[in-house]
Amino acid sequence: MLRLASILYSLIGTTLAGSLVVAALTMGYDTLNPILMAAGAGFVAAVPVTWLVARAIQNA
Repeated sequence: MLRLASILYSLIGTTLAGSLVVAALTMGYDTLNPILMAAGAGFVAAVPVTWLVARAIQNA
């Protein structure tokens, strides 16, 4: 399951980080710190999401 989760994390982490960066830019936060914080929050939030998705795929 670790191999599946690592592959999924590369996709889910990038997607969530990109989405949060776009949301930050849309809200008018266009300096470096808010953009980096949004990207970091996306990568951190991707860990439990990846675990849930990998577990759902594994059980299917």
